[in-house]
This record gives sequence, C-alpha cells and structure tokens, in this order.
Amino acid sequence: MTKTEIEQLLSEYYRQVAALNSQAWREAFAEDAVVYDPVGKPPLNVQQDADKFFEILSKFYEKLDIAPEQIFVAGNGAAVKWKMNVVARNGRTATSEGIAIFDLNEAGKIQKLQSYWDEAAMKAKLMG
Repeated sequence: MTKTEIEQLLSEYYRQVAALNSQAWREAFAEDAVVYDPVGKPPLNVQQDADKFFEILSKFYEKLDIAPEQIFVAGNGAAVKWKMNVVARNGRTATSEGIAIFDLNEAGKIQKLQSYWDEAAMKAKLMG
C-alpha cells in the first residue's frame, strides 16, 4: 500500500469509530485481527467481539468524536496520534489523547492494533 492509501484507510477507520459503525469498522480488519485498546487489557477479537464492543460504546456515550491528529506511515503500518472528545449518557464530558500502532497485512487490512492511552483516567472523569 502507498503512504496515501494507508493514511486514507486509517482516516476512514477513525470516521467509522466516531460513527459507531461496527460493520464498517469490522471490514477494515483481517479475519484474525486483534485489538489491544488500551494495551494491557485482554485483546479484542475483532470479528467475534465487534458488535458487543460497539453496543457497549453506544450505551455509554452520547457522542464520541475521535480523529487522527497525525499519521506516521512506515512500511506496511503506521503510528497515529489521535484525540478523542466524548459526552457520556450522564452528560459528563472528557477528552483523551493517545497513540495507536497499526500493523497492516498484504491485503491492506488491519492485522493488529495497539492503542496507548489512559482509559481509566477518562472513565473516572466521566463517572464522577
């Protein structure tokens, strides 16, 4: 894949997360892809767990805006600096930033995603 193709794929990935579109999100991944979000939690099996994952997100968040700020492409992968602004169903808001590492396979699908961010701090702010 070219640098431009990878940048477009990852920009679209973040658009689908913000739209809470589990089907389009799942289609960006390889059949056996795994997601560590954040790193340190057990891996998410994309194809098996996508619907449940997005159901949890949509129950908790009124609005989820997440977008890449910078995409650094190297070989068949990229590191993305992203920023997220959320509004929880309880009306509380929070902002978080992180770095995501994407490994792509030869077919241009995401094989592995590792996201580095402080999920616990964001949840604490949203919960009280």
